[in-house]
Amino acid sequence: MNIFNDYLEKIKETILNLSQKGELILPDQLDGITAEIPPSKFNSDISTNVAMVLSKINKKTPADLAQILSEALKENDKLIENISIVKPGFINISFKPIFWTNFISEILKNSQTFGINLKEKKNNYLIEFVSANPTGPLHVGHCRGAILGDVIANILLFNKHKVTKEYYVNDYGNQIINFTKSVYFRIREISFKEPFPNDNEDLYPGDYLIDFANNILNSNKDLDFKSFDKISEKLTVLAIEEALKLIKKNLISLGINHDNFISEKELVKNQEVEKVISFLQKNNFVYNGKIKAPAGEDDDNWVEREQLLFKSTDFGDDKDRALQKSDGAWTYFASDVAYHKNKLDRKFDKLINILGADHAGYIKRISSSVEALSNSKDKLVCKVSQLVKLIKNKKPFKMSKRKGDYITVDDLINEVGKDATRFIMLNRSSDVELDFDFDNVIEKSKDNPLYYVQYCYARIASVFRHIEKDLKSEIKVDKYDFEYSQDEINILKKISEWPKCIDASSNKLEPHRIPTYLYELASLFHSYWNLGKDNPDKRFINDQKKIANDKLILLKAISNVIKSGMDIVGVSVPEKM
Repeated sequence: MNIFNDYLEKIKETILNLSQKGELILPDQLDGITAEIPPSKFNSDISTNVAMVLSKINKKTPADLAQILSEALKENDKLIENISIVKPGFINISFKPIFWTNFISEILKNSQTFGINLKEKKNNYLIEFVSANPTGPLHVGHCRGAILGDVIANILLFNKHKVTKEYYVNDYGNQIINFTKSVYFRIREISFKEPFPNDNEDLYPGDYLIDFANNILNSNKDLDFKSFDKISEKLTVLAIEEALKLIKKNLISLGINHDNFISEKELVKNQEVEKVISFLQKNNFVYNGKIKAPAGEDDDNWVEREQLLFKSTDFGDDKDRALQKSDGAWTYFASDVAYHKNKLDRKFDKLINILGADHAGYIKRISSSVEALSNSKDKLVCKVSQLVKLIKNKKPFKMSKRKGDYITVDDLINEVGKDATRFIMLNRSSDVELDFDFDNVIEKSKDNPLYYVQYCYARIASVFRHIEKDLKSEIKVDKYDFEYSQDEINILKKISEWPKCIDASSNKLEPHRIPTYLYELASLFHSYWNLGKDNPDKRFINDQKKIANDKLILLKAISNVIKSGMDIVGVSVPEKM
């Protein structure tokens, strides 16, 4: 039940009736009319802009038209208690208390579907996220994007879309050669007591490579590691296997499982790059030309040469992009175009890419390639996961992948746990930097949003334990003939916003809206709970150790929404704290 969508239909029904009576002129399309959450200062339940949308065609001021429409709405709905008009012509509607009694009855009867947009067209989504190079463990920089992608998937699944979660393994190119060499030198260090060449900046010096080397040695006792050239091909496969084992372990510790792992090397091996280049050539999307020096490159040192270029400027990019290097090898971009052709061939309705902050500049070129390949601007959506700043003891924690002393996902989880990691990483919009304060996330106070939401659920669970009822079971009430206080109605109003929160999170791919909403709902609950400290009449459990039905089902409704939201975020809801 989405009261905003339901009431939007009622508004449209009202104006259609007025039109049929000749009292109102309507445009051909009723676009732009909304039913929204009004600002809290107006103390109303629903706000609509219908008067402002229709004022021009009816040659009336929005305020004058709002007066006419208000009367018609009130006449058409006996559950309206009051209507006020706010400049320049917003209509703010307040319902009678019985409306909220009916509302809670309805959402408890349909608790399994509350929040889900059942009328929305359902799509088949592919979400690619993380896709970190298979050269070592995941670090905090990957962590935020991983959680972002996973929770977007959860939101879409909650809203009954089909979702495939995919990891693109960049197991081809120079970084893999350098990674394999790094593992080789660790093997030489273990087996032949040769010092690791720390002065070689192309190598990965992290201690995790010692574990990789030992695992490979223990499982492959027949292999000869005397010559890199002879063993490099086999060692590359083994080293990537070790890296992916660790990455998957990191992801599982975050509560994340991918459906697919797609290998770049396999795409190249199967000649999918050549196939996509052929497709682009047939459609006149490529040409041989020269490009200017990239940003930051010294023009004097840049040698312009003829290259195979993709016409990405035809699709909104700022310059055309190289598909082939001077030595004939394909560029990283060419492999990526082939990968996205592979995605499109699998017939998904929508493609979503979660990119790190360092890949924000890549959006235009990959979006342009997908548009060329699919003839659609809307096929691909890219979301950027901005940087995370780690703070402990009021001081910044710094990380450096090159030095091998960065903070890993496991380090973070060992410090604060999976729940805190997921909730706090999601607590701000992904397109702004996030301060992750170790001290705040373990604090048991209102300042720790995770604790505050979990404590809300635990408090409700304590009431149910007290009356020997299972919080997860259905509550059956014969008659919903009670009225709620204003404090209780305020909570119900917030609960009514849950489907709207889901819609916005799903349509805009903005999962940070959910922890924000849950914190606001929990805050209202805690304020209401605390009223009982000073006023016995406000307590949930009376002197006879009983709870009234109206309060019981209110608590049940709150707990249902908290549980739904936390499940989407991938965070537990303990019944005791």
